[in-house]
Formats: sequence, structure tokens, C-alpha cells
Amino acid sequence: MSSTAETELLKRITVNPDQCGGRPCIRGLRVRVTDILDLLAAGLSSDQVVKELAMLESDDVRAALVYASLHLNHPRLVA
Repeated sequence: MSSTAETELLKRITVNPDQCGGRPCIRGLRVRVTDILDLLAAGLSSDQVVKELAMLESDDVRAALVYASLHLNHPRLVA
């Protein structure tokens, strides 16, 4: 995925200290990135997640995955 596409998807992720404890959410909704990741980890497909959380769009699921990938891809120094 190009960085331009990733940048556009990441615009769907919002962080508001007064909403969901400041956790990353989708488009200002009270749907956390972790909510989407949990459903995917439970075995739901992207389409099933969108059906389960009707206010979501397929790009929201993709945005959650891009966000998680970028935030977990940090090198760790082991002493």
C-alpha cells in the first residue's frame, strides 16, 4: 500500500482525550481501533465487522489495521 493511501486511511483514526479514555477511535465514533481488531481476531471477516458495527465502512477496518501495523512496528532494543 502506498504511503498516500495509508495517510488517507489514517485520517479516519481520531484520538480525543474526552472519548473512550483517549484511545484511538474511528471517525470520532465510539468504536475503538481495538474493537475492530478484537472482532477480526475472533475470526470475523472485514465484511462481517462492517455488518456487526453498522456505522463502519470497509475503509474503517482497513484504517484500523494500518494504524495497528504502524504502531506495533517499533524496534525494541534488548540489553
